[in-house]
Order: sequence, then C-alpha cells, then structure tokens
Amino acid sequence: MGLGVILMDITIPVFKLFLPLIPGDVFPYFFGAELNGYPVESLQRALITSLVIAVVAGFLGTFLLVQNLALIGDGLAHVSFGGVAIGIVLGAASPLWYALIFSIVAAISIYELQSRGILTGDASIAIFLTGMLGFGLVVLRIWKIGLTAEVESYLFGNLLLITDDEMDFIVTLSFISMIFLGLLRSGLLAITIDPISARVQGLPVRGIGLLFSIISACVVVSMVKVIGALLVTALLVTPAATAQLVGRSFRSCMIWTQIFGVMAVLGGLYFSAELDTGSGSMIAVVSAVIFGVMVIFQNIVKKAANPTDN
Repeated sequence: MGLGVILMDITIPVFKLFLPLIPGDVFPYFFGAELNGYPVESLQRALITSLVIAVVAGFLGTFLLVQNLALIGDGLAHVSFGGVAIGIVLGAASPLWYALIFSIVAAISIYELQSRGILTGDASIAIFLTGMLGFGLVVLRIWKIGLTAEVESYLFGNLLLITDDEMDFIVTLSFISMIFLGLLRSGLLAITIDPISARVQGLPVRGIGLLFSIISACVVVSMVKVIGALLVTALLVTPAATAQLVGRSFRSCMIWTQIFGVMAVLGGLYFSAELDTGSGSMIAVVSAVIFGVMVIFQNIVKKAANPTDN
C-alpha cells in the first residue's frame, strides 16, 4: 500500500460527511457515494490525485511567476511526452518513470544553457518543447502506435485511467517536491530578488537553481496524467497568475493560488462528470474562466473606488 492509497483511505471518509451538500448526478461518486453498494474507486482516485496536484502546482507556479519562468512548465510537459512515448513502446508498466527521466535531463540542460549564456531561457525551452514532442509522435508512428486511449490520456489528461500505482507515484512525487520547495523557499526568493547579493552572501545559487529545475520537472511529470502534457499550464500558471491580481504579498499570492487551483479542479471535475467531457480540458477551461472573472471584478472594483467624471 503506497502513500496515495493511504491518503485516499484517510480522506474519503471525511469527504463522505459532505455528500449531502455535493450537487450533481455523477459528482457525488467522487466523494465516496456508492453505486449498487460499491464505491467507485476510480473516481475517488481522480479526486484525491487532482487535489494533491492542485496544491503542489500552486506552490511551484507561484515561484515560477516570480522568476518569470512561466513557460518552463509547458516546455517540460511536452518533453515528458517524449519519455512517455518511449515507455509505451517498451511496454513499461508506468511510462511516467521514463517521462521523469526525460524531464529531469531537459530541466538541467535548460538551466545550464541559460546560466552559461549559451541560449536565453525562452529559446532553450522552445527547442526542447518542440523537439521532444515531435520525437514522441515520431516514435509512436514508427512503432505503429496511433492515438490510443492511453496516449491521449497523457496528451490531454484522463483522471479515470489513473491506477493505484500511478496515484502512489504522483502523490509521493508531489509530497517530496513540496518538502523541497518549502526548504528552498528563502533561497529561491533571495536569488530571485538579487542573485548577485545572494552569491556574495554565500548562498549556493547554482545548486539552488539546479535543484529547483529538478523539482519543476518532478511536479510537471506528476501533472501529466491528471491534466495532460498539452494543458499543464492551466494548473501550473493560470491560478498563480489569478492570485497575483488579488494578492498583496508573496504569502497571500501563494494562499490565493491554492484556493484558485482547488476551485479549478473541483469545478472542472464537476462539469466534466455532469457534461461527459474530458477532465483535463474542462479543468483548463474553468481555470481560465476564473482568471477572466477576477480580471473583470478587479476592473469593476477599481472603477468604483476611483470614479471619474465624464
């Protein structure tokens, strides 16, 4: 029994307490409602995994926006698909392991290219993004593997296909990433605000940067099965960007990011379940809608606070 299964065993009994308040015909099954006397474990795994991902993506996304590295999540997600393709071709039990290796190597390479002044961050990300996505598609075509349900689940996300082993992998990777992000918090903020001063003070700037790149790769890989390699930005960047509209400090932005991320996940799961659409794409839509609503609300508040005469 892995960490993900243990977490589900702990949280589902708590979620069941809220069943009378859960709307919809299908959505209650995510929270432990039984079908013909049996729990729908695939939906329960989907809920637990997506909530864990929303939390860890919120932490990472806040740091990425502060460092102007919003594109790296999208780039690493595309890279991970190349690893997934290799894993599928080799018949791996979990292609996510291959995705993790590919993404870590790419993250380190991008950091080194940028830090050594060989390429700008955006250019190196773009090269890996297009190159590895193309590599994955070519590999699948050569081995006569089309866009099967498994392949599409990694491209666009499919929470219902997550197994116990994959949930354990994702939850464990997410927890480890959150621990390291917490430990690196002060150092990351220091090198973001003034890297030269941080170096003078003796902070291992290069080591922190490399470790942060590896953590980013781990978080992105953990997100691929939930929201898909093509939609990772929806949970990694959009909630953090929305939080910056209302947050007044780094800490408040991080809290708001968690709130908006969880809202996007719950809203996406609800609408995808009730309307029978893809979970990853619906989470992306809800996340974008929340951002749009907050932009409009903020403008209305500003106009109300600062009225001008025509």
